Amino acid sequence: MDVLTIETASKTYPVYVGTNILDQLSVFIKDSIPDLTTIMVITDETVAKLYSNDIRAALENFNTEFCIVPSGERAKTFDVYYQALSFAFEKKLDRKSLVIAFGGGAIGDLGGFVASTYMRGIPFIQVPTTILSHDSAVGGKVAINHPLGKNMIGSFYQPEAVLYDLTFLQSLPQNEKLSGFAEVIKHSLIHDPSFYDWLVTNINSIEALDGEKLHHSLKRGIEIKNHFVSKDERETGIRAYLNFGHTLGHAIEAEMGYGQWTHGESVMVGILFALQLSKDFAGLNFQTEPLKEWLHQLGYETEIPQELSVQNLVSRMKQDKKSIGQKVNFVLLEEIGRPKLYEVSDEEIEKQLLIFQQ
Repeated sequence: MDVLTIETASKTYPVYVGTNILDQLSVFIKDSIPDLTTIMVITDETVAKLYSNDIRAALENFNTEFCIVPSGERAKTFDVYYQALSFAFEKKLDRKSLVIAFGGGAIGDLGGFVASTYMRGIPFIQVPTTILSHDSAVGGKVAINHPLGKNMIGSFYQPEAVLYDLTFLQSLPQNEKLSGFAEVIKHSLIHDPSFYDWLVTNINSIEALDGEKLHHSLKRGIEIKNHFVSKDERETGIRAYLNFGHTLGHAIEAEMGYGQWTHGESVMVGILFALQLSKDFAGLNFQTEPLKEWLHQLGYETEIPQELSVQNLVSRMKQDKKSIGQKVNFVLLEEIGRPKLYEVSDEEIEKQLLIFQQ
């Protein structure tokens, strides 16, 4: 087991990464959360069917209530958020209670937002069950979606700990593995060229992402996430670089309808588009064709779905959290490992999207 330390202005906390480490959860709770009254586990229907017995066993010595919500992005709605808060009131959670977000990125976002707003904030722990969660569970961004924008209603609220038991990843379907691995690739491109080279050399299929290779990939991804979060917890500066590929990626997700394309699959197309912009606007010297060939080999789509309107995508991007005064800002790369924000006009975005779709 590895123990990584996340240091932010508001909180320092551990991230445990390893296989068969769920027993560490009760140890941490006993040592770190005195006078605990009730634990509320927020999980989704899929994870509950697969692993509820595991976490029940790990928490058998605590007063624990289970709030089960829909799977995927359907968990991140106003209605589900309200239902989770109502559940907390009905079970009489108080300020000495604890929320555990047990699931993928959507559950982590929902659980953290519930914890951050219930009684003005109670502690929570992230127990991720997806590859994608190596990114979303670390750093304290918690949120729900609005029909007009992904993650537009939320807060910055750090967990007490993240317990990342890689055993839970064994049941992931291929599209979820692809979704999570997209964020690993993103981390390498924005910060560590040698890590990018290692990924291309060592991961020749999504099935090859297991064992020590998976452990190394996720650990390095978390370390890179911490590099940005520790310097800029509330995204007033360099933390925005972690949104590389997300400007178009979030627009694709929203236009397709949340859940039709996974987050990571959408972001991967956004990364390729950002690399095209990087060559034109930031002077990046990088050949994208070998990257596309590798991505196809892994199983990714590399083109915007034909049914999506360029104008609608631009409109979505103008609602992005990095946009200021309806001006779209993209994270681009001047070199691999050297990101920077660039403002790009609507007309130029439309032009570049048309080129990208050819």
